[in-house]
Amino acid sequence: MSGEDEQGDGYEGYEDFDRLALDRSGQAEAFDHIGDRYDDAFPHKEGQLDAGRWLAETLPPGSRVLDAGCGTGLPTARQLVDAGHEVVGIDISPGMLKLARDNVPEATFHHVDIVDLRVGGRYGPGGPQELGPFDGIAAYFTLLLLPRPEIPYALRTLHAALRPGGLLGLGMVEADVDDFLIPFLGNSVRVSGYLRDELRQAVRDAGFEIAGEDSHAYAPASTDVPPEIQLYLNCRRRA
Repeated sequence: MSGEDEQGDGYEGYEDFDRLALDRSGQAEAFDHIGDRYDDAFPHKEGQLDAGRWLAETLPPGSRVLDAGCGTGLPTARQLVDAGHEVVGIDISPGMLKLARDNVPEATFHHVDIVDLRVGGRYGPGGPQELGPFDGIAAYFTLLLLPRPEIPYALRTLHAALRPGGLLGLGMVEADVDDFLIPFLGNSVRVSGYLRDELRQAVRDAGFEIAGEDSHAYAPASTDVPPEIQLYLNCRRRA
């Protein structure tokens, strides 16, 4: 057994790990219905653009970067491609992936759940269709769609997909909630979050150093979601 498996990077320690418990079909269908209205509702993404700029400029030229939960491909996959990086995007929503392929045809996109990047998973290290390793990973507002007990396992999965010293750009909403149902652009999605000290600890426990952070108050333009505090952590994988 690898050291990564011993650390639980392969989800073995997650007590709700089974295909029924991890059924994301409701989340995927919601984002299929939302489609390009997502970018209409969130037209100003200065915080995400700043975080993506750090990732794009800190990585060596021509790095392989995973956009985990790529959505429409805007702004992050587009930003990374324009900076000269090789981008692989994953998402659970076929509708979002179609938009991403249209918006960023230079990147490669796959219909993949983050859990399938786990050690020994179909697309993870040692898997039959391994996508990595990567020099960098962008995960902007992706992990907040998971149940909170799963988030530490997802962070370790991203850690395992990175080369030693690789970079992780993480975006979350500051909130003390777990799998909380909210109305979102005429649909319902479940979200989780941490207060910032707890988020920092979860990231460090997963094997990352925090090189920098930022926060932004954000009010969506045309959605029933109230204003939120967005947290961005610039992280580096410890060897």
